Amino acid sequence: MYALSEEHQAIREAVRAICADKVAPWAAAVDEEARYPQEAHDALQAADFHAPHVPEQYGGAGADALATCLVIEEVARADVSASLIPAVNKLGSLPVQLGGGEAVKEKYLTRLAAGQGGFSYCLSEPDAGSDAAAMRTRAVRDGDDWVLDGVKRWITNAGVSEYYTVLAVTDPEKRTRGITAFVVEKSDEGVTFGAPEKKLGIKGSPTREVYFDRVRIPGDRIVGEEGQGFDLAMRTLDHTRVTIAAQAVGVAQGALDYALDYAKERQQFGKSIAEFQGLQFMLADMGMKVEAARQMTYAAAGRSERNDPDLTFFGAAAKCFASDVAMEVTTNAVQVLGGYGFTRDYPVERMMRDAKITQIYEGTNQVQRIVMARQLLAGVQSQL
Repeated sequence: MYALSEEHQAIREAVRAICADKVAPWAAAVDEEARYPQEAHDALQAADFHAPHVPEQYGGAGADALATCLVIEEVARADVSASLIPAVNKLGSLPVQLGGGEAVKEKYLTRLAAGQGGFSYCLSEPDAGSDAAAMRTRAVRDGDDWVLDGVKRWITNAGVSEYYTVLAVTDPEKRTRGITAFVVEKSDEGVTFGAPEKKLGIKGSPTREVYFDRVRIPGDRIVGEEGQGFDLAMRTLDHTRVTIAAQAVGVAQGALDYALDYAKERQQFGKSIAEFQGLQFMLADMGMKVEAARQMTYAAAGRSERNDPDLTFFGAAAKCFASDVAMEVTTNAVQVLGGYGFTRDYPVERMMRDAKITQIYEGTNQVQRIVMARQLLAGVQSQL
């Protein structure tokens, strides 16, 4: 019998209470105004849920991978935009945690845990999305420093975050082995931001280009060794795709919850629409798929915590399956509400728009299927 521990259950309940009080009431306004969810930010930070993955030795909560997923799932159930606060803080800082030297960990993970600034992840470029190895951003050594030039695109929470893990080419001849990771600070001279993208969903989480114009980076801000950046970036995604799966489960659950309540209350032909078998079948499928996605996500979180050899497969599978489920379930929730579901007076249309991005970012679901197939063909999959 699989079951969450009492500690994990307590985390879920604590986050759910915060979301009911400080996240959900603002979700519609955040979406409508396309503004950063500051209320959620403040509430999550006050409760130490803004970056729960940071180890205790750096002042963090020391949450394991499953606990971090529970935080993200519960926040996404209320507002996907707000769930990107803990999700992107993990994405941006995990390369530091996985590969950084002790000095860079102490400096930046401590600041993140203390709420002194969020962390974003700068991998994608205008001409390097799924093909991350084609990046053009360059870092050239200048004495003990590095000088950075280039553009990163689709950077979540850009302009809000204080810190950025940036992947740059340091040796063009070596392809992926010539890419290095650095920490760049928002206040560094030469760092600027493009206009916020006008998006379909997650409107409360700014997505902007980040420009680096001869940005001088001290040598002690390198993450890991020179040439290790691409490997660090891919290892990071193995772990953080699990958090996107959790985000997808959360928004799917939120939509299902709303659809169930509506179906029980809405009267047609003299009885609630929940009594019609056709609708019951739809709701049953929604619930079944959400639970399947949740179990796959939690299984992947366990592998993330242990750093199991089949994490790459499970991370890709959980992200792909859960995000496809989220899109289907939120779309069906709109259908359950009928004409009301198509209006902004009800939250399911926002959930449907927000769910779409989970099929796209941190690797499209087509790329996830390529990743899974390669793992299967290489024999890297556990037999449960």
